[in-house]
Amino acid sequence: MAASCCSTAVFSISRSQTRCQVVAATQLPQMNLPGLSFRAQRTRKSLRVSSHGDSRTAVVTGKSWDKLIIDSELPVLVEFYASWCGPCRMVHRVIDEISTEYSGRLKCFVLDADTESQIAADYDIKAVPVVLLFKNGEKRDTVVGTMPKDFYVAAIERVLSS
Repeated sequence: MAASCCSTAVFSISRSQTRCQVVAATQLPQMNLPGLSFRAQRTRKSLRVSSHGDSRTAVVTGKSWDKLIIDSELPVLVEFYASWCGPCRMVHRVIDEISTEYSGRLKCFVLDADTESQIAADYDIKAVPVVLLFKNGEKRDTVVGTMPKDFYVAAIERVLSS
């Protein structure tokens, strides 16, 4: 999330019974909520806050991209998201379910398209959420936008059977 004000960030996090609404920017690094981690980056005119709850899906970065995605022996699903993207949160839940259901047959990762902009540019990601499916290091399928779980499952099944 990028807030235009330097002193406060307005955000809402749903996790069990935890709900944060307004937090002073100076308090963000000190926040300690069980199961949640925050990273606050302050720039001249904005504050970017990203949180990773207890997601079961691993994070991939530019540094780990080749090892985890390109060199993977299993097919791989990568969700490109942004911390400020509401629809991405819905896709996260679906990808978490898929990650559990396809354990051992498919690896699932998430990639923050804002912080890993070079990877996003390499795969022509213009908007989020986008899910890319890889097999043998090559992109095989794409699901753009927030879709029902069946869309993701159908794409996964196509890649697994190819």
